[in-house]
Amino acid sequence: MASDRASDRAFLGVATLLFAASAAGTIVGSASMSTMGEMRMPGGWTMSMTWMRMPGQTWTGVGASFLGMWVMMLPSLVPILWRYRQAAGGNSEAQVNRLALVAGVGYFCAWTMLGLAAFPIGVALAAVEMQLPVLSRAVPFATGVVVLIAGTLQFTAWKAHHLACCRKLPERALVLAADSSTAWRYGLRLGVHCGCCCAGLTAILLVIGVMDMRAMAVVAAAITAERLAPSGVRIARIIGAVVVGAGLFLIARAVGLG
Repeated sequence: MASDRASDRAFLGVATLLFAASAAGTIVGSASMSTMGEMRMPGGWTMSMTWMRMPGQTWTGVGASFLGMWVMMLPSLVPILWRYRQAAGGNSEAQVNRLALVAGVGYFCAWTMLGLAAFPIGVALAAVEMQLPVLSRAVPFATGVVVLIAGTLQFTAWKAHHLACCRKLPERALVLAADSSTAWRYGLRLGVHCGCCCAGLTAILLVIGVMDMRAMAVVAAAITAERLAPSGVRIARIIGAVVVGAGLFLIARAVGLG
């Protein structure tokens, strides 16, 4: 029992340190990006430097910075990994912790692949918007439409399905196979479900500004709430109602400015 408590404390300690490092990195990255300023675009909006390569930077560096912010915005994984450690059929605490680590890496890998897919799309759209003023003027309206669609998505059966998969924890009585392949597939599958579940809220973050601390904080809180609250579907629908209202407001404002 003493060794179990020590292992649990070590797990929570590592999780706390990783969270602190992620939060610090997010704050530093956002602060450094804000010093670069924003580009005023036709249509009365500003483009974040997230999608641009500044003098002295390489595209590899820009992509790595974006990917780091993307990974740091992941919802809390600690409760699921905690239960996974209890269900993993390891022969020792060290083996159980190793399997939980492999599952966590699989989860992060799934999100990283989504980030790798999103980054070139954002860069390409930013380049087109800079070259075509007509398209740039439509961005405020398009942003409102994206936010509206993201809010509507919160009410769909598709969202409820992936949210249920994302929230599902291994039963305490269930003993999972104690091998790295099973742990990797478990983490990867969980990451895919959570990526699909958070697609709408993530899209909001991308169109509003992935380096905007306020947007990041609100989206992170929303994702965490619907994943960890007792009634996830109800929370998701409440969030959806708020997001739909925000989308309608943005569309109305864009039409008024137009």
